[in-house]
Amino acid sequence: MSETVKIAVAEPSLIIRSGLLSVLKRLTALHFEILEIGDIARLETSLSWRKPDILIVDPASLGLFSLQRIKSEAGYEGLRCVALQNGPVDSTVLHAYDAVLSVYDTAEQIKEKLLALCRASARQEPRQESLSEREKEIVVGVVKGMTNKQIAEHLCLSTHTVITHRRNIASKLQIHSPAGLTIYAIVNKLVELNDIKETIRSREA
Repeated sequence: MSETVKIAVAEPSLIIRSGLLSVLKRLTALHFEILEIGDIARLETSLSWRKPDILIVDPASLGLFSLQRIKSEAGYEGLRCVALQNGPVDSTVLHAYDAVLSVYDTAEQIKEKLLALCRASARQEPRQESLSEREKEIVVGVVKGMTNKQIAEHLCLSTHTVITHRRNIASKLQIHSPAGLTIYAIVNKLVELNDIKETIRSREA
């Protein structure tokens, strides 16, 4: 498997986190880019910016965070979630995850589980479609806080056309919130961070 898979390991315990990272780095059959998250409170922000393919997390450490909320707040639904089980966990909780790793798994078992997950993802999930130039212009308008009507007037379109474009954008990117679009626009250089700050200041003035 030659494609690099981005994996986020979210685990507050340094010992457990370091141990899992050590095992992952030894799995030469897989090509990983690893994001280490030690502070669960920063989980959503880290996922929004880095957009990993797989999240490995202990269900017990999430507290009130739900998987659906994490995916929604991160701005995309394609995230694969793997439970890191290091103690008793309700089986109904584990069913919400795409796979389960145990702290007692061998390196070979971990490799096989992650390989199976990557293969399933490749079969089931289409690649993210690129946006047209018009759609990019509409994203910029949304990020700047413009209403559908304002975007329509600015681009000489009908409001209905803008709404249709926004539905297509959400479908292509699997991003359904202005916050998610803001992160997408910054990462893809559709807007500058200073422009966003200026927009926020103008709203507060």
